[in-house]
Amino acid sequence: MLRLLRHAPFTAVLLALVGLGFVAETVMGGSTVPRVLVALGANVAPLHGQYWRLVASLFLHIGLLHLAVNSWALYQLGALFELWLGSLRLAVVFFVSGIAGSLASVIFTLGPAANHTVSAGASGAIFGILGALIAFLARRRDRLTPAAKSLLLQLLFWAALNVFLGISVTAIDNSAHMGGFAAGLLIGIFLQPEPQRRPQREAPPPPPPQPRSDWT
Repeated sequence: MLRLLRHAPFTAVLLALVGLGFVAETVMGGSTVPRVLVALGANVAPLHGQYWRLVASLFLHIGLLHLAVNSWALYQLGALFELWLGSLRLAVVFFVSGIAGSLASVIFTLGPAANHTVSAGASGAIFGILGALIAFLARRRDRLTPAAKSLLLQLLFWAALNVFLGISVTAIDNSAHMGGFAAGLLIGIFLQPEPQRRPQREAPPPPPPQPRSDWT
């Protein structure tokens, strides 16, 4: 964790907040109890002006498996993104994509006629990071190294697999995934590489001593 904090500090902070959210759920009665989730900030429909839920819900998870899968994905993708593109860009992608995913969930998934009564989780934000990385690499595909091209293919595979799972499994909030992914793709189109820190130039060596002549 100390190594992650040193190299990808924002990712480490996000993971810590996710962990604290799960602890709070457990202390208040359980991460699968709807009243606990609603009290802590899970998304509900309609929002009745409680727009803070769009952000608070990103740090809540429904069950230990949900927490483990999202934490692993956030660790992998968040650290990779942060190392390449910096903490500030990761923060923008995480929160913009997360809010977009939450809004999509409230509009398309929640409600009286839906199978879901509450929604929570960092999935929308994680899909946003995935989408931003795909768009960032795809724009530069002609200049990618073989390793980077392989990574792009892997990211596309995981995106396609998760879309398939989201359609197939009713318990998954696919609206949040797609809303976050679309926001991430859009941001990723405009992302620029973080400027490399230029090493300080060493002072030029002193000029060699001029030869002395006893004849002058």
